[in-house]
Amino acid sequence: MCSAATPAGIADRLQFLPQPACPKCQASAARRWLEARQADLLPVDYYHAVFTLPAPISAIAYTNKAVIYALLFEVAAATLRTIAADPKHLGAHIGVTLVLHTWGSALTHHPHVHGIVPGGGLSPDGTRWVACRPGFFLPVRVLSRLFRRRFLEALETAHRSGQLQFFGEYAQLADETAFADWLQALRKCEWVVYAKRPFAGPAAVLAYLSRYTHRVAISNSRLIALDEHGVSFRWKDYRAKGRTRHKTMTLGADEFMRRFLLHVLPGGFHRIRHYGLLANAGRREALAKARELLHAIPDPDAESPGTDAAAGIAQPTFVCPDCGAAMIVVEVLIRGQPIRAPPLLRGAP
Repeated sequence: MCSAATPAGIADRLQFLPQPACPKCQASAARRWLEARQADLLPVDYYHAVFTLPAPISAIAYTNKAVIYALLFEVAAATLRTIAADPKHLGAHIGVTLVLHTWGSALTHHPHVHGIVPGGGLSPDGTRWVACRPGFFLPVRVLSRLFRRRFLEALETAHRSGQLQFFGEYAQLADETAFADWLQALRKCEWVVYAKRPFAGPAAVLAYLSRYTHRVAISNSRLIALDEHGVSFRWKDYRAKGRTRHKTMTLGADEFMRRFLLHVLPGGFHRIRHYGLLANAGRREALAKARELLHAIPDPDAESPGTDAAAGIAQPTFVCPDCGAAMIVVEVLIRGQPIRAPPLLRGAP
């Protein structure tokens, strides 16, 4: 079997895609991003929320990626911050990191954002840290209702300003009345907002971030073969139970590439964004204030992660490809000089 017909051969072909979509270029990018985020962790529980767009909106996002994905980011962040600021729930100014994923396990189009949120925030006057209840961050049903209302309002505004494009079976939605009728059905269906249990400490947050933030639609490890039948890969059927969830799918090469290319983002689009206390503009000051209130001011004499204390030289952080945890460098083996034969004398036989 030639190299192009092996999983490695498939990966080599995908390597020529734009770097944010390439499964071979993301490991080093994830490592660099992880190193930059280590200093942002607070000594509190971290929570994981997922905001998913319903299928009808996912369908029109094919031709409106930049607009709809940006709305997904902004509305999800605003929803979390609004409910957290409400005194009936938390009454605090929080921070959140959102990561965009657009795929399901079978490479189908499934836009959603993962939110990673510290379990608490600063009080409105900034004088104290307000912690959430142990094991509980914010009510999912309240988040879902506000997310649905705000997203549909923003989508309607985008339609009125001519930012949306429609083709094929959705061409009729260009009409304002037809679009309003289409939105009406979406106001009645349930929108999925899922809150997972808290991470098991800051180390688990780093492990999650290192393997999840820079993931692309399919990794090399899921590719099985490329042959006359098409591309075979592993996928997980979440509707099944137990071991039957793990299955193998074979798609024609054209269909496989079509599904993969659905998840290539518009040029310059950032799929990792920070809001509130973690927003780039004031993150350093906000986190310093939070640490002060949590009595967790870092020791300036302590070694920073990835730094050689003796030499003062930044060392790379390596991440385990299986569990995502940071790997400890035990020893560095320097390649020795190979033994060379003496040079031949000029004119010698």
